[in-house]
Amino acid sequence: PLSPPSGLMRLTSHNTQALYRGFTLFLTFLFYTSYHLSRKPISIVKSELHKNCSTLIRPPNLNGTDNETWCDWAPFDQDNYQTLFGAVDNSFLVAYAIGMFFSGIFGERVPLRYYLTTGMLLSGLFTCLFGLGFYWNIHSIWYYAFVQAMNGLVQTTGWPAVVACIGNWFGKGKRGFIMGVWNSHTSVGNILGSLIAGIFVSSAWGMSFIVPGIIIASTGILCFFFLSIVVALVRTMLMAVYEQEDNEKEPLLQNSSSSEEIFSSPGLSNSISSESTEEHTEAISFCGALRIPGVMEFSLCLLFAKLVSYTFLYWLPLYISNVAHFDPKEAGDMSTLFDVGGIVGGVVAGLVSDQTGGRASTCCVMLIVAAPMLFLYNHIGQYSLATTIGMLLVCGALVNGPYALITTAVSADLGTHESLSGNSRALSTVTAIIDGTGSIGAALGPLLAGVISPTGWNNVFFMLITADILACLVSFYINLFFFF
Repeated sequence: PLSPPSGLMRLTSHNTQALYRGFTLFLTFLFYTSYHLSRKPISIVKSELHKNCSTLIRPPNLNGTDNETWCDWAPFDQDNYQTLFGAVDNSFLVAYAIGMFFSGIFGERVPLRYYLTTGMLLSGLFTCLFGLGFYWNIHSIWYYAFVQAMNGLVQTTGWPAVVACIGNWFGKGKRGFIMGVWNSHTSVGNILGSLIAGIFVSSAWGMSFIVPGIIIASTGILCFFFLSIVVALVRTMLMAVYEQEDNEKEPLLQNSSSSEEIFSSPGLSNSISSESTEEHTEAISFCGALRIPGVMEFSLCLLFAKLVSYTFLYWLPLYISNVAHFDPKEAGDMSTLFDVGGIVGGVVAGLVSDQTGGRASTCCVMLIVAAPMLFLYNHIGQYSLATTIGMLLVCGALVNGPYALITTAVSADLGTHESLSGNSRALSTVTAIIDGTGSIGAALGPLLAGVISPTGWNNVFFMLITADILACLVSFYINLFFFF
């Protein structure tokens, strides 16, 4: 077992907590940034797999190819290319949604260090395999759908685990703001993924996947070696940290075995033993987590909110390319503004909910304003460059703000609900249920966009506005009956 450095033993409880919390925030931020970084390339590459070949000069030595589709990548060179894109997206998202419900259960029982490392290494493998289809000249829709499905499955290892890492260590009074800032890893990952994919998309789109795949695999190796350091930090302050009485300094749960079980291997979990560490150590069941007040309601709200967010994630670059007539790289770069707005929206939502004490009311207000903003973006968003930039920032903030708040602070609140009587082994399961339900919406959104978009982008935005209004109605119900 690792022994803490002698210098750490002399640190005060407060300094030790700050060091541990800061290190945990940094590591988990880095880990989940890499998860989202590896998801983004498909949305950038779509406009390269199928584009307007009439605007390009056909090479003279190219024979036996349709004049209208010579520059496209089969099988996405047919008229049903949008349906095929939707199928590839949903291979990932459906597998992700199904796997998420089981991921939380495993996350409560498997050492986090190995769980995250395995997930990131496998995600890197499948992300690279998608890109290798370019170099191996693969034109089978089944290959790309299978690789995406497997990638979606292994990526479920990330979210419940990283939320469980930090959810028990920040008092409820500042949790919304801290987790709002921390949750910017989602948008940072999307931005970096867009920029990296954009570098290669027009020359060799396979590298748009291979480079992010190498990055997340490398991050998995960092996880394996550096999370073990956290174990040493935890040991030096496990007992002292639970004696703090201030709401902003004390952990929310009174079970001191939580941190050991999250970060350590089974052999390390025996390093500290006392009667208090044995209480409430049995992980909560799936049905038990569903009975926590507010879990099902917020899960439904996230379903509609994530439907909107993920439709933008997967289809915004193609929409910009088609409507504003940008090339694939420019469309990808422009789409990052939506994620920049998402960073601001997540922080603002967390800060406001901390000050008001109303998570559901904060979501409701932002969702109310989001509906007309989505309508305006579709109708006037492409009038000028300044209008496009402004509307993308505003829509990103209003759409991703409630989504970020529910998946972080709300999940942590419910995973540490008073009805659990101090059981520390519920947070991962609760997070997985909420995000798993939301991922059903994440799968439906891109699928519906693929089906509806051939009839016109106006109908896609009508679908998004409808989902936004439904999310608003659910959040209003929560605020009315749960006072959350």
